[in-house]
Amino acid sequence: MTDPPRQWLPETFEHPLHVELPTGQHLRPIRAADVDIDLPAVMGSRERLWSIYGAAWGWPPVGMTRQQDLDDLAHHEAEIAAHESFNYALLDEGETELLGCVYIDPAREPGVDADVSWWVVDRLVGTEVERALDELVPRWLGEDWPFRAPRLLRDDLGPLG
Repeated sequence: MTDPPRQWLPETFEHPLHVELPTGQHLRPIRAADVDIDLPAVMGSRERLWSIYGAAWGWPPVGMTRQQDLDDLAHHEAEIAAHESFNYALLDEGETELLGCVYIDPAREPGVDADVSWWVVDRLVGTEVERALDELVPRWLGEDWPFRAPRLLRDDLGPLG
């Protein structure tokens, strides 16, 4: 007999829909409709993203097509709606450019509420925008999410997995 699945989030929890960064960008749940700004962001930073997520997720694949990205984003959108996991897009004010993402997933280790990782596009590595996101994520998790012990995974910690 298997144990019943652990309740990850309270049933009454409502995930945040918009989070401002002090640098003028914002986070919001990613949508399939973001494919035309997601694909250039991901593929423009593919080598670095593969070094972080490739072993664990097999992502992003070499030569990822628009259809593959669209399917992936639709899957994320459905997971967000079901509160299974969350992918937040980091966007410019007009939402004309995707600048990175924040992933919030059920924890894989005991004693941890969630696994959280994030990235910015290559051109923003080491900038004020990346520093603002690095400062925002832990505070946001503490203020707006019901986690007591999230595990923060950053690209400077090496590959996920």
